[in-house]
Amino acid sequence: MSPEQERSFDEFVAGRYTALRRTGYLLCGDWHLAEDLVQTALVKLYARWPRLREPEAAYGYARTTLVRAYIDTRRRRGSHEVASPDPGALLEGGADGSRDGGRTWVQPAPDRRLALLAALAQVTPAYRAVLVLRFWEDQSIESAAATLRQSTGAVKSATSRGLVQLRAILGESVHEIAAE
Repeated sequence: MSPEQERSFDEFVAGRYTALRRTGYLLCGDWHLAEDLVQTALVKLYARWPRLREPEAAYGYARTTLVRAYIDTRRRRGSHEVASPDPGALLEGGADGSRDGGRTWVQPAPDRRLALLAALAQVTPAYRAVLVLRFWEDQSIESAAATLRQSTGAVKSATSRGLVQLRAILGESVHEIAAE
């Protein structure tokens, strides 16, 4: 790679690392595993960097690689393993101000947010990836479909099914979280 390409890659990492790490955390619920996922995504992006035709597409490629690495990791791990959330780390990222259909989602109180993240950790990994992309990353159906390399219908279906799982896990407390 040329020195100019190295410099542009370094600038990309400096500018996007935090966002990628936050997405990784939302996917897996563990800051250390999130860093591993980001490193995996960045290694793959680094190998591909000289061939990128559109540098602005690098974030999408990195995010797609991150989500795929998470799904692959979940396939390899036993279903009995569950990452526990790090309550102190929740202050770093958040869903403040994201919009969905004209509604503004407000960050719930810390105890409700912990309940939501704990419930999200129990959702099937593929559904969890869709929910994180759609609601935390505030991506459109089309954008999430491109990231996951799925059809828009598959993303709509996965969103619906993931929300059903999330509601089943949260039970009546889902209304309390949504009301805040």
